[in-house]
Amino acid sequence: MTQPTIREVRATTVRGKGADYHDQSGYHWIDDHIATPMSVYPEYRQSRQSFGLNVLGTLVVEIEASDGTVGFAVTTGGEIGAWIVEKHLARFLEGRPVTDLERIWDQLYRSTLYYGRRGVVLNTISGVDLALYDLLGRLRGEPVYALIGGPVRDELQFYATGARPDIAQQLGFIGGKMPLHHAPAEGQQGFVDNLAALADMRSRVGDDFWLMWDCWMSLDVEYATRLAHAAAEHKLKWMEEALIPDDYWGYAQLKRQAPAGMLITSGEHEATRWGFRQLLETGVDIIQPDVNWCGGITELIKISALADAHGTMVVPHGSSVYSYHFVVTRTNSPFAEFLMMHETAEEVVPMFTPLLLNEPVPVNGRLRVPETPGFGVELNPEVPRERPYTH
Repeated sequence: MTQPTIREVRATTVRGKGADYHDQSGYHWIDDHIATPMSVYPEYRQSRQSFGLNVLGTLVVEIEASDGTVGFAVTTGGEIGAWIVEKHLARFLEGRPVTDLERIWDQLYRSTLYYGRRGVVLNTISGVDLALYDLLGRLRGEPVYALIGGPVRDELQFYATGARPDIAQQLGFIGGKMPLHHAPAEGQQGFVDNLAALADMRSRVGDDFWLMWDCWMSLDVEYATRLAHAAAEHKLKWMEEALIPDDYWGYAQLKRQAPAGMLITSGEHEATRWGFRQLLETGVDIIQPDVNWCGGITELIKISALADAHGTMVVPHGSSVYSYHFVVTRTNSPFAEFLMMHETAEEVVPMFTPLLLNEPVPVNGRLRVPETPGFGVELNPEVPRERPYTH
């Protein structure tokens, strides 16, 4: 049987409303005075968009096989990512068998080492890798999870990330992760306000519902340690991404100093098996790679195996279907994250609306991953896209 080959790779971008889940109009909890690395500057505290969180836009990678079948994936990267795909990476894909996943990934990574290793380049490689899995699933008539080992559980259970864990509890989620609003530069009053918000939410949800904090790279070791010990009184389950990703030594120190029973987690902005090896050696309790940013499924499989050898859980960051198909196949990923994209975090809505069609969402905090070929979603033809570069 002749293996299909890759005929063409195309990179398109989406602009305007819905182009990027960070790009919100009006009030949205995900951009409401969230503590960030830029919180040291007062003029950039109120909105993450003020310092450019939304500038990249969405990258859509489409890969067409020799028989005309098309697989695709979305990630962040926008026009920069589109340029990388069209002007650099396409040469390693076109003409190759669709099944050459490992060889293609290795060549994409090695060829971009001199300007890549992290960030937009790995976001772009992730998009290419995910599009290949989507294409292979469509060609074989199988869901992606069947290509990478098959499910180890019948359904996924979720915690919700959003501003209203009390609503998430009512919707059937197993826990709620809240954004931390105040960073160290906001002084003692910010510290007190952070604890007050946690105490208020604990009073609403009771003692058995998980509550977690997403600190989004905004703290230092001293502040994070004090905050963790103060939060232990309110049964905080974990403190996430307290430090910048490169401070592996700080994570090791924070883990040593954290209160007994509180989990220290990170990895949303980490990439590749080499980066996660460093993070795992700090002793963090959960790693949280984003499959759209860390290198795609080809690399996430390696990251997960490394974590399993360390006895560490892998709970990927967001990413909707791209995460679901992976989590359902791994015993060391016992639950998943659902990002509440509703503006007040009071309703369950698909993460990538309006760009994707048929995107499944949890019901009562649970979801059976559909058996649809590939990742099971389609691009919405009513969302305009443009191809800024060709090769």
